[in-house]
Amino acid sequence: MGVNSAPVAGLTPAAISERIESRELSRRCAILPEDVVRKVFRYGATAGRRIEQHARLDRCMDRLQDLVVEAERRGEALASGTVVMAAELGRGSGRFDRRWYAPPGGLWLAMAWADTLLPDFARLLPLAAGIACCETVRSYGIDAAIKWVNDIHVRGRKVCGILCQTVSAPGSGDRYHLIGIGINCNNKTFPAELRDTAVSMRDLLGRSLDLSQFALDLLVALAWNFGLVHFQEECELAAGGYPDKPESPVVAAWRQLSDTMGRQVVYGYDVRRRPLYRAAVLDIDHDGGLVMALEDGRRITEYSGEILYLDGKPSPAPHLHAVTPARIEGL
Repeated sequence: MGVNSAPVAGLTPAAISERIESRELSRRCAILPEDVVRKVFRYGATAGRRIEQHARLDRCMDRLQDLVVEAERRGEALASGTVVMAAELGRGSGRFDRRWYAPPGGLWLAMAWADTLLPDFARLLPLAAGIACCETVRSYGIDAAIKWVNDIHVRGRKVCGILCQTVSAPGSGDRYHLIGIGINCNNKTFPAELRDTAVSMRDLLGRSLDLSQFALDLLVALAWNFGLVHFQEECELAAGGYPDKPESPVVAAWRQLSDTMGRQVVYGYDVRRRPLYRAAVLDIDHDGGLVMALEDGRRITEYSGEILYLDGKPSPAPHLHAVTPARIEGL
């Protein structure tokens, strides 16, 4: 099985559009005005515009970067929303080049999103991806939660990982946000080193999922949440900016799905190997930054990096290095 051999059957741009029209519009219109819902989905309509499937790849993100270069050689730009999927990955990896175990049975994909947003809004895309993944997992009756920035876990065990990178075409300089997503759907086993920290939806539900339907649900959720980022940008620009920004709908949705608020954490850029400091999480700001209180009472806001929870089921935290925050308030 090679390119376009459809390990996830029936997943097409037309199927995504049909699902939005037949189910998602009415569901979203129960909460928001129809004109708003349709505008959000128009912004997100490119999600899954092109879908390329493989039996096996080293990494979906690498294949997307190849497609960016191939499109440029043809004098074109890669279509925003292009998705690459594989039934299994040979070199799946997450943040800081950590190995991601990606055997048959999981959902392994990456999506390219053209960099047309202003930076303040582009940094919300990882949050939007996390919301989409968490919403989709929860729609199957699993009590999943988001850990900042965008790990999806169930009672401390990881069910989904998300990796976000920004790349440029070598000649034109066209920029794309690459969103890599790995979800443990029907995985049956994990390596020994992951058995206590990872879990599959199959294990949680006691049954296998229809991977085609799950992938369709996820792409519809991505269309909505990425569209919401663009809609938020439109509204704020139309208003000429705000002295005090209103609550971001993306951040509000993320906060509702997260269990990070109020937690005791250790923070670092590669927190397992180089933890930096302990803190209490206070909030997430309008731009997705994690607002924390240090042990001496100072507030600090971080926009990248990662955390480990110290309360509940604590993770071991080795020696802490010097604090190197992105922004400290009240010094």
